[in-house]
Amino acid sequence: MPSIHTDWLTMPELVAALDEPLGRVKRLLDEHHLVGSRRHGVFRVPSIFLVDGHPLTSLRGTIIVLQDAGFSDDEVIDWLLQDEELIGAAPIEALRAGRKIEVRRVAATLA
Repeated sequence: MPSIHTDWLTMPELVAALDEPLGRVKRLLDEHHLVGSRRHGVFRVPSIFLVDGHPLTSLRGTIIVLQDAGFSDDEVIDWLLQDEELIGAAPIEALRAGRKIEVRRVAATLA
């Protein structure tokens, strides 16, 4: 269960938050700049993955590392939002603090 509280954005909310057309938002998802989940019905993306109306830049590489390790989208989200002992914080907090190398190093050990 994620330990970080975040709002979750539906596709219409994500389109508005990013101020991009739906096609561009879908491309951001397809290209792993963002990741979302349907686990609670409608597809939603954690709002903490956005910074100043844009996807967190360090998120894409981290998503790819985790997916390459066999993580599903839901597992990627859960790992990013829960405390990681080796990092000393939730990975998303570390990414937002500019610690992407450390986060990806830990993520790469999960394969």
